[in-house]
Amino acid sequence: MKTDIILSGVGGQGILSIAAVIGEAAVKEGLYMKQAEVHGMSQRGGDVQSNLRLSDKPVSSDLIPIGQADLIISLEPMESLRYLPYLKKDGWLVTNSQPFVNIPNYPEMDKIHAELEKLPHKVVLDVEAIAKELGSPRVANIVMLGAATPFLGIGYDKIAEGIRSVFARKNEEIIGLNLKALQAGYDVANR
Repeated sequence: MKTDIILSGVGGQGILSIAAVIGEAAVKEGLYMKQAEVHGMSQRGGDVQSNLRLSDKPVSSDLIPIGQADLIISLEPMESLRYLPYLKKDGWLVTNSQPFVNIPNYPEMDKIHAELEKLPHKVVLDVEAIAKELGSPRVANIVMLGAATPFLGIGYDKIAEGIRSVFARKNEEIIGLNLKALQAGYDVANR
């Protein structure tokens, strides 16, 4: 088993929390993991990207070569396009449909959606709308994680355990909300 994942988005969207949950789940699954993070502009709104390499055998490098990512998880649609050269031909893209407009010359959404439509393996969802339905826009990243879970190579139950572990210092209400967000995203991906 080997899964190479690129996580992308902008600062403040919770990319590193997704990476932490997947990391916890990978450890519980008995997998090896390497992670490399790039925090472009670490303040809110700057490019944030992380490489996660999971395997049942030791992983030598933490960087994913071009054309080798099995999965791109992106909380921002333009950022998902930035990393498409890394995606395998049969890889999956799981991305937010709604932009985080952080630059004055942000591309037209019609053009971004047209590029996304060209991909044979994708899940495109409005994570903010789903999170708001659940009662908290702050769980949008976990909705995205839920939508990506079928493509991770790690069981749903291990991802749920990862959430419990990462959010253990929070109260049960926060943990429960994140678990609902995970399930909501998972349900979208399995439609």
